[in-house]
Amino acid sequence: MARHLRSNLFIAAWVCIIISSGMIMGGGDALSITIGAPMAIGGALMFLLALTTSNPEAKVTEEDIRDWTPDESVLPESKGGQVMYRVDTTLDEPIRTSVLCGSCGELTWLDGKRPSRFTCAECDTELWNHPDEEE
Repeated sequence: MARHLRSNLFIAAWVCIIISSGMIMGGGDALSITIGAPMAIGGALMFLLALTTSNPEAKVTEEDIRDWTPDESVLPESKGGQVMYRVDTTLDEPIRTSVLCGSCGELTWLDGKRPSRFTCAECDTELWNHPDEEE
């Protein structure tokens, strides 16, 4: 199956509708109407098909979202020699935050939003300390 079937159907439908409209309105003779009318009907049907076709990439269940975890891997050091880290916070309830330490690759899950201060429990590296940030 085509990867971008829905987008391709929308584009093809609009092209058919625009070309057929030009043929019907511009020419006005029997040949233009004979070719343009079926093309317009086909474009309209293609447009309806595109509207009813589901996007296969959008089929993500709540279970998939809930069970998602970032890859546990060691991140490279930054150019300044500081340890890199990755923070991911869910937008939907329950709000959870994952912190991936770039130094040791330890993945830590916290309930709630990103804390203002965090030290990796595995390698005891302070990843950030911003007490002035609002929690």
